[in-house]
Amino acid sequence: MKNKPAAAGTLVFSYLTLRKVIGVLGTGLPFVLSLGGLLVFRTGLQSNLSGYYYTGMRDVYVGTLFVTGFFLLSYRGYQRADDMAGNLACIFAVGLALFPTMPQAGASSAEVLVGYVHFAFAGLFFGTLIYFCLFVFTKTDPKKKPTHRKLERNRLYRGCGYAMALCILLALIYYLLPAETAASIGRYRPVYWLEATAIVAFGVSWLTKGEAILKDE
Repeated sequence: MKNKPAAAGTLVFSYLTLRKVIGVLGTGLPFVLSLGGLLVFRTGLQSNLSGYYYTGMRDVYVGTLFVTGFFLLSYRGYQRADDMAGNLACIFAVGLALFPTMPQAGASSAEVLVGYVHFAFAGLFFGTLIYFCLFVFTKTDPKKKPTHRKLERNRLYRGCGYAMALCILLALIYYLLPAETAASIGRYRPVYWLEATAIVAFGVSWLTKGEAILKDE
C-alpha cells in the first residue's frame, strides 16, 4: 500500500516530463537548425524550416520530427478525441520527415509531387497543434473551480494557438502571391520566420502544459 503514492507521483512526473520534452524540442528546433547550419556547415538561413533537409542539418531535422512525433503518440488526454489528436500529430510529423519539401531548384516531377504531399502534412500537423492549444489544453475539470493560474494558462494556450494559426495563414498568403512579388520579399525569408514563430509557440504551449511555465502555486 505504501508504494501507491510513490508510483502515482512517478506517473505524474513522467507525464509532465514528456510534455516538457515536447516543448523543448519545439522551442529549440528553429534555433538548432539555423545556428547549427551556420556554425557547423556554413549554411545560410534557409527559405523555410523544411529546407534544412537539403543541408548538413538533415539528420537533426528528420530526427527531431520523429522524436516529437512518437512523444505525441504517447500523449493521453481526458477524452478519446484527445488521444486521437496525439496519434494524428505523430503521423503528420513522421510524414513531414519522410516526404521532404521540394528542392529550391531543379526539382523533378516526382520531387514536386512529394513536395505537395509534404505541404499537406505540414498543414495537417499545424492544424492538429492548433487544436491542442485551443480545445485540449484549455479543458478544465467541471467538478473543480479553475485556479487563477489555470485561467492564465488557458489565455496562454489560446494565444499560442492563435499565433500559430496567424503564422500559417500568412505563410499560405505568401505562397499565393504573384511570382514577382514573392521573389521581391523572399530574400527576407518570411516563411522561415513565420514557421519558426509557429514552432516556438507550439513549444511554449507544451512547456506550459508540462508546468514549466505558470505552474500552480
